[in-house]
Amino acid sequence: MHKFKVLVANDTIAQIAHDLLKAECEVIVCKAERSSILAHIAGVDALFWSSLLKLDKEILDRAGPQLQVVVTMSAGYDHIDIEEIKRRGIKFGNFPSVLNDALADLGVLLALAASRRITEGLLAVGKSCFCPTDGNRPLGVDISGSTVGIVGLGGIGQNIVQRLKSFKVARFLYTGHTEKPEGKAIGAEFVPMEILLRESDFVIACIPLTKETEKMFNAEVFSKMKKTAVFVNISRGDVVNQPDLINALKDNMIFAAGLDVTTPEPLPPNHELMTLPNCVITPHIGSATVKTRRYMAEMTAKNILHALKGEPMITPVL
Repeated sequence: MHKFKVLVANDTIAQIAHDLLKAECEVIVCKAERSSILAHIAGVDALFWSSLLKLDKEILDRAGPQLQVVVTMSAGYDHIDIEEIKRRGIKFGNFPSVLNDALADLGVLLALAASRRITEGLLAVGKSCFCPTDGNRPLGVDISGSTVGIVGLGGIGQNIVQRLKSFKVARFLYTGHTEKPEGKAIGAEFVPMEILLRESDFVIACIPLTKETEKMFNAEVFSKMKKTAVFVNISRGDVVNQPDLINALKDNMIFAAGLDVTTPEPLPPNHELMTLPNCVITPHIGSATVKTRRYMAEMTAKNILHALKGEPMITPVL
């Protein structure tokens, strides 16, 4: 009996994905490196993608015309050449809601860490230089009683609102293309971007990277925020004009920033963003929990198997 060939383009994927695929397919595993992928992809029927590497025409050409399905183990797919996949009639899927809880947790963590000047605190601890007990210690800003603005009230944004309610946030604002019934249900107020920027103490970006959102957070946007505002980005690095953010932080145009995503990734050790005491940076770990990654791997494998069998994909994009 013919067995479909599946390339798992990452050798660190949870074992459950391998077990599911091997039960019905021939599985090839390679490193999440472009050269390794190009060396192993020829002749496969399905591609398990778990990398922020660009999935482009060259890789698809090397795979060959028999490639039927591609599934990315991520919610975002700005790193995937969707038009090329569509042109070839390849089925494509992702997982838009699996990451909601883990990313919301990290969004709250970054908001709190940036607002309480954790980077400065860690630097002081590293120098055995604890804060003075008098009134000269560095002061953060409170989330209790604040106004939190969510840019992009999808599943992640909604989960952030639900979590922050326990912190006694006074008001939740959100903006987007249209007002959402989910916003009203969780007590968030739909406002234009201008009002959100002007009135929010915390601005949290939860938007996909598109042509519309690329470099959306720029000097003009930062200039409209409060000088005491904290900016958090858990979406994609390229939704921010990074030089403009650096200037806003250096010039105290805003109070602080918490970032899980940057441009590039990883940042060089000597990158200016890494030197700023009012910036907390994590290395794109939004989904990096054991439970979340295991579930993502499992569902990506199942999505591939559904497509190969001619069954509806669990979460199709194309």
